[in-house]
Amino acid sequence: MIKFVFFGTPEFATIILEKLIKSGLKPRAVFRDPKESVSILIEKLKSLKPDLAVIAAYGKILPKEILEIPRYGFINVHPSLLPKYRGASPIQYAILKGDKKTGVTIMKIDEKMDHGPILEKSEIQISKSETYETLSKKLAKLGAKLLIKIIPDYVLGKIKPVEQDHLKATYTKIIKKEDGKINWSKSTEEIERMTRAYYPWPSAWTQVNLKSRISNLKIIEAEVSENKNNYQLGEVFALQYPYKLENIGMLLAVKCGTGNLAIKKLQLEGGKILSAQEFLNGHKDFIGRSIVK
Repeated sequence: MIKFVFFGTPEFATIILEKLIKSGLKPRAVFRDPKESVSILIEKLKSLKPDLAVIAAYGKILPKEILEIPRYGFINVHPSLLPKYRGASPIQYAILKGDKKTGVTIMKIDEKMDHGPILEKSEIQISKSETYETLSKKLAKLGAKLLIKIIPDYVLGKIKPVEQDHLKATYTKIIKKEDGKINWSKSTEEIERMTRAYYPWPSAWTQVNLKSRISNLKIIEAEVSENKNNYQLGEVFALQYPYKLENIGMLLAVKCGTGNLAIKKLQLEGGKILSAQEFLNGHKDFIGRSIVK
């Protein structure tokens, strides 16, 4: 039986951990707090004497003195096809850039961020409706499946780590709330991808003037509209939903730098998620306004 410990914090890590346990790979300990001091972590790991450590979205670069404790080192589940999209936000970036595919990489950890040699990769297609939430879950399940497959062979020395091509490395940054603020001069395609990449947090959002008060408005679900018109940048207008089989009613639309964004679901700060028709029922004078930029 392989003695291993698991490091991971968000839902992405939880999905992987549950899959590992169901497969019979149960860790000796689980570490969820990246703020735990290095000295305490060293003490705990040395007392556990693990053969291996597995990391999934832990949020902390570990020093060499910790990485050297397990006999077979630390291996990481990274949700991109390394060396592409190293860093904290590979899933969001894959959607923002309009990539057709992404995947997971199992790599051996060294002291640099997502820099270590690769053990295995697996690809997945990105659908046109994919959000951060849906893609993250798919990649977590794929990562768990890959871990279950390779851990025994890796420990037995049947898998040899392969150095990354560091010249091809690209990087992502930590997503902040301000990243979700929409610049309406961007193309409709760019803004539509923002609504999916930043769902559920921080969401793609804008500011609107309602009842003489500036409020944040989240765009929860939207699509690119081919509607031809002469509206001004940032101007709000109404569209009849084109698919009669779906009882959606009217859509809100906003003129972008190129094209129009048709909004299907939205949420005022502090309110609940509404369809465009529900929002219009309560804010009939919203049509014709210019969204605050």
